Amino acid sequence: MAATLIYCYDPMCSWCWGFRPTWIKLQKALQGLIDEDKLLIQPMLGGLAVDSDTPMPDDMRIKLQATWHTIQRQLGTEFNFDFWQHNVPRRSTYPACRACYVARDFGLEDEMYHAIQQAYYLNAKNPSDLDTLVACAEHIGLKAEGFRKAMAHVAQQALLEEEIAQARHLQLNSFPSLALIKGDRLVPIAIDYQDPLSMLESIKKAL
Repeated sequence: MAATLIYCYDPMCSWCWGFRPTWIKLQKALQGLIDEDKLLIQPMLGGLAVDSDTPMPDDMRIKLQATWHTIQRQLGTEFNFDFWQHNVPRRSTYPACRACYVARDFGLEDEMYHAIQQAYYLNAKNPSDLDTLVACAEHIGLKAEGFRKAMAHVAQQALLEEEIAQARHLQLNSFPSLALIKGDRLVPIAIDYQDPLSMLESIKKAL
């Protein structure tokens, strides 16, 4: 039976945005193991911040902007800081997570994930707003009306919350996180934001 590599993320996690280029390289490096049915990659939504209509406090805004600067300096990641002038930020990532959950049913989870990141970090749009998420859905080829209905269904049935509880049960409490499940063993894989090779070796060793 194939082992499972869980990638736990939040589409509004700035460190996940910084990790994206290295994560893509790691997935390419793992393709041989996937093709041989030795490994399955399973995305899992982490859920940084619950639904909220409350504007983000000033201290949180300052802290997050400082984080963006840190990631930009350390990793060379691009950010559009106009976001902080053009929006009323909210500490609410569950809607963006639900959008990825909905897109998963269409085989478009990663496309939605990336569309949200681009809208947020490059185009200064607010993914806490449903209208932004609908635009992302349309960008990847989903119908707006069907997407809105699916988002409401996921919220009503607390489907995202079930997945977040599963992530917490696996002790995947920071984002991005990687963990390999083989049989009844769970092996955390340390994140390297700049080099996929150390993670590749850790995964191969755990296998």
